[in-house]
Amino acid sequence: MDILTEALASMRTGSPASVRTDGCAPWGLRLPPVAGAGFHVVLHGTCWLVPLDDTPPIPLGPGDVIFVRNGHGHVLADHPSTPAEEPRPEQFNDSSPIGSVLLGGDGPRTSLLCGNYHLDQGRPHPLVSRLPEIIHLPTRHGRHPELSAAVQLLGAELDNPRIGSEGIVPSLIDSLLLYILRAWLDDQPAGVAQGWAAALRDTAVAPALTAIHQTPATQWTVESLAARSGLSRAAFARRFNALVGEPPMAYLTRWRMTTAAQLLRESDIPLTTVAARTGYGSEFAFAKAFKREFGLAPGGYRRQTRAA
Repeated sequence: MDILTEALASMRTGSPASVRTDGCAPWGLRLPPVAGAGFHVVLHGTCWLVPLDDTPPIPLGPGDVIFVRNGHGHVLADHPSTPAEEPRPEQFNDSSPIGSVLLGGDGPRTSLLCGNYHLDQGRPHPLVSRLPEIIHLPTRHGRHPELSAAVQLLGAELDNPRIGSEGIVPSLIDSLLLYILRAWLDDQPAGVAQGWAAALRDTAVAPALTAIHQTPATQWTVESLAARSGLSRAAFARRFNALVGEPPMAYLTRWRMTTAAQLLRESDIPLTTVAARTGYGSEFAFAKAFKREFGLAPGGYRRQTRAA
């Protein structure tokens, strides 16, 4: 599993929620904050995304994709000056393969796929937490061909549902998140990219990150990770810290704890096995480290997350 896939998997707390939204001008939709990350795909027509702060409105056209990292509230409308309303229950239709909402007047129509990914924002992976708050990805004129293909497939399935659509559409929406983030990372110029966009390409840091993710149980040291990079211990540590945002051993501990939390949430394996898979020689040492990080003993964390 690659680093981007693992980072997102470690934050996922449920399946995406989505709805097809059709607005006929004049229309304005006020979307409240959501727990996780929001997304919009313009299937047909044009509209505007209007943030609720001082950020300028963003014009959107066919095929455009928007990702809202922290699920902040915002407005979608046919024009920035159109008054916006929150969706009302009577506007929803429980259709297949996903529900739909129709609003507005009798003017030109815009169709969107709107939804949110349930991501744990309490302990976000730094790859995600350091993304821009709003990512706008146009897919016209040959940009982002894989993302464009996913958008076109979604549009075809939603416009003309057929046998199998109820399985195809959720899978495409689930995959869309990876396409969105990969497209954004690809957009960052190699010479000026910073942070994780640079770290994932860096010939010294990327192999170390891959090693940590592939085998977190290995007793890694700064020296053994530096050996993979061809740099001295000090040079590697400086470079890793500059791009990833924390020292190598701090990130190793972060990823071990993230892996442990995921194992506790999603499996019933014994605590001794969780400890061994995350690099701890004893259940006691693991429990101490886990409680320091999460404020709960591993068993208590497992019970709490299962109950939630």
